[in-house]
Amino acid sequence: MSVQERKQRERAERERLIVATARELAEQQGWDAVTTRRLAERIEYSQPVLYSHFRGKREIIGAVALEGAAEIAAAVRAAASSANSPRERVTALARAYLDFAACNPAVYDALFQLDGGLAFADEDTPEPLKDAFAALLESLGEVGGNGVHPGLFTEVFWASLHGLATLTRAGRLPPEDIEPRIELLVDRLAMV
Repeated sequence: MSVQERKQRERAERERLIVATARELAEQQGWDAVTTRRLAERIEYSQPVLYSHFRGKREIIGAVALEGAAEIAAAVRAAASSANSPRERVTALARAYLDFAACNPAVYDALFQLDGGLAFADEDTPEPLKDAFAALLESLGEVGGNGVHPGLFTEVFWASLHGLATLTRAGRLPPEDIEPRIELLVDRLAMV
């Protein structure tokens, strides 16, 4: 291994450490607790080292969001692949999505509530965000009904899931009723 390869590997490891530490701190104490000073202290590097990887908190939030997008895509695909029928697939997808949002609130916020400097729904959208949408589309595209564009149906279903996740986390919807909400969503929107 060349010196250059070793330096690149060490840089990538530092970057992963910064992102993992930011995520951990945000999950424990919220995003307000994530500062470059606190991150530098936790990972035992100087603030200039952090700035050599990220221009600031906004880019760190973006990196956490991209990591989360890859995770949500994997969770949705795994849930959908274990189902036997279109209805079970859509129900499993909805549960996986809502479980991810509930179990990873800081990551979910990085994806959808905070400004991580990421472009959504355009040419510059990073690949992990496109793949997360593709993971939804793979299972939802077939259940939108006749004449409904699969992408449009996926957007509406996703928006519904996002609303359920956001309102439940905010205490506006009682969490114990999540299953009847999922059933209603699948019954009313998905043509299964």
